[in-house]
Amino acid sequence: MDYPLPLERLIEELKRLPGIGPKSAQRIAFFLLKGTRESADRLAQAVSGLLPAMRTCDVCHAFTDQERCATCTNPFRSERVICVVEEPHNLLAIERTREYKGRYHVLHGVLSPLHGVGPDDLRIAGLLERVRTGGVEEVILATSPTVEGEATAIYLSRVLKPLSVRVTRIAMGVPVGSDLEWADEVTMAKAIEGRREY
Repeated sequence: MDYPLPLERLIEELKRLPGIGPKSAQRIAFFLLKGTRESADRLAQAVSGLLPAMRTCDVCHAFTDQERCATCTNPFRSERVICVVEEPHNLLAIERTREYKGRYHVLHGVLSPLHGVGPDDLRIAGLLERVRTGGVEEVILATSPTVEGEATAIYLSRVLKPLSVRVTRIAMGVPVGSDLEWADEVTMAKAIEGRREY
């Protein structure tokens, strides 16, 4: 079915968003058509104002609207531990645990030679500078358990260890509440490798 051009244009733009397929894009577009002009204007203003208002933190490179993010300016967070994540949204998963009380460093990607992403394309230099300035006792590597995430963790471990800092990797393994029958070989291997005293 051919939609009117403005509606078709909106659907095409919505389909570019991650996790939004053609049917979801259509549902969102028709939902917006049922709304008011004011609600559509608020959404448009929020989207158009996002990029000009946001930046990356001068210290950890998380997204913020200030020079330094709330985590980096929080005096109750430890500067002795830095958790390295791939993307800004990854630190939300760690924050949800309410267990981690240190600082972060966001790489904005992973090493991927096939896609032309090398160490100079990531925010690694800033991490090394933070460790060199002293006070950092541990760097936790919290990259994904993908080939690229593992390669990034291995590379970071190699460049950090000469700086006399403890380098750890988050444990990987079987999720709570799942059945061992459905765990793949890599997940089980990581679970065995990351075992601890009980």
